[in-house]
Amino acid sequence: MSAHTLDHDRIIDQQQRAWNTGALRLAAILLVIAVCTYYVGLFDGERLADGGPSILRLLGEMFPPDFQNARSWLKPLGDTLAMSVAGTALAVVLSLPLAFLAARNTTPHPAVYQAARSLLNGLRAIPELILGIIFVAAVGFGALPGVLALGLHSVGMVGKFFAEAIEHADEAPIEAARAAGATPLQVLLHGVVPQVLPQMADISIYRWEYNFRASTVMGMVGAGGIGFELMGSLRIMQYQEVSAILLVILLMVTLVDALSSTLRKRFK
Repeated sequence: MSAHTLDHDRIIDQQQRAWNTGALRLAAILLVIAVCTYYVGLFDGERLADGGPSILRLLGEMFPPDFQNARSWLKPLGDTLAMSVAGTALAVVLSLPLAFLAARNTTPHPAVYQAARSLLNGLRAIPELILGIIFVAAVGFGALPGVLALGLHSVGMVGKFFAEAIEHADEAPIEAARAAGATPLQVLLHGVVPQVLPQMADISIYRWEYNFRASTVMGMVGAGGIGFELMGSLRIMQYQEVSAILLVILLMVTLVDALSSTLRKRFK
């Protein structure tokens, strides 16, 4: 048998083993998904069918939307928008130093890297609603606890993405700055930041878009904003007003999404 035939058979055998391994992994993932889906009752057709009429009845009570108090929603909408902007700004400011400490190519020591990564994981693990409840208890009702909750929770995700962008920075400009005798701070400012700044801007805008959606929910725990108005209408079962508030939120989310898309194009 020729060497060419042996190489061909070996390649075929490797590809077959790789395909078998991939198929087994896919089967394992699908099995886990199926077990979880069954466990939460998503396969319970009878229960889902029983809930259908209730949903239809609730939707019927929500229409037509009642915009009678729409003028009073302007300030809560402004609070929600301000909350999302301030929370995102707080997250970016706190994430920048943490990102450099949590990136392998810029951290001063492996222990610092592990500590920074652990901090980011911890902040990311606590939902913003839980943080909102904590800050409402600490500083009282209003937009401030919402800003603190959104900002600190966002640090976990924004800092992680910033760190990954820094780790993927091209080493050539960094080495050139070091060879020119630049200080560590100058290396970061001139060798790393210019490369990752567009990505950081993109991540920040995406996070602002997310934080606006999240800030509408923060009002439900007393953090102010349009979510507070929505929760008030739900509590007194004014479902027509609920649908009107939801439509206003949908309009605002659409506008924020369009604005964020425009800003991302400008930073490219």
